[in-house]
Amino acid sequence: MTSGPQDPQQGGYGQQPPPGQQPSPGQPPYGQQPPQYGQPQYGQQPYGQQPGQGGYEAYPAAPQGNEWGGAPSAPTPRPATVRNGIFAFLANTVLGLISSIITFTDIDSLVADTARDAGVTESDVRAGLLVGAVIGLVFLALYLLVLWFAWQGRNWARIVLWVLGGLSVASGIFGLGNGNGLLAFIGVLQLLLVIAGIVLLALKPSNEWYRAESQRRLRR
Repeated sequence: MTSGPQDPQQGGYGQQPPPGQQPSPGQPPYGQQPPQYGQPQYGQQPYGQQPGQGGYEAYPAAPQGNEWGGAPSAPTPRPATVRNGIFAFLANTVLGLISSIITFTDIDSLVADTARDAGVTESDVRAGLLVGAVIGLVFLALYLLVLWFAWQGRNWARIVLWVLGGLSVASGIFGLGNGNGLLAFIGVLQLLLVIAGIVLLALKPSNEWYRAESQRRLRR
């Protein structure tokens, strides 16, 4: 049983408009629904989306510099433990120079007493003091150079300061009470300064700073 002819006013997919009636410009073809507002037509990108994005978020940029957790490229600030520790060793050196100046103030009496106790001539004592003064100046220059490298973050220089400081503490403990009142007081101050320098350079902030500086130099 066949149905009767359909009404041409009832549009359907693929149907043609009535004879003599053409769609107006800008109107959808006969029988199709106009696109809804905000809904992209076929072949068009959604509103606000750039071509080529495809609805996926872009990958984040690769981290630069030390975002990977690497060593910094610039020197890090020195912690207070490093500054105060090196200043303690430097102050000990200055006190040592002051003690030497006080000792050699009365050089004639010192030479006479040393020659009498050692059973040698005074000229031999003077020659020995001159050689000792030259060696002491060389040692002082090397010591100041080690302090400079420790200030720049060289861990080997810090280890050298620990060794020299330990020897100084050992000799200072055995030499307590020697000399007159002023020299004995200076000796006690030197001993305390060296102990403070060793402890300060061994604290955690100092260890972390020297480690960071060593890694930074390896990355350069």
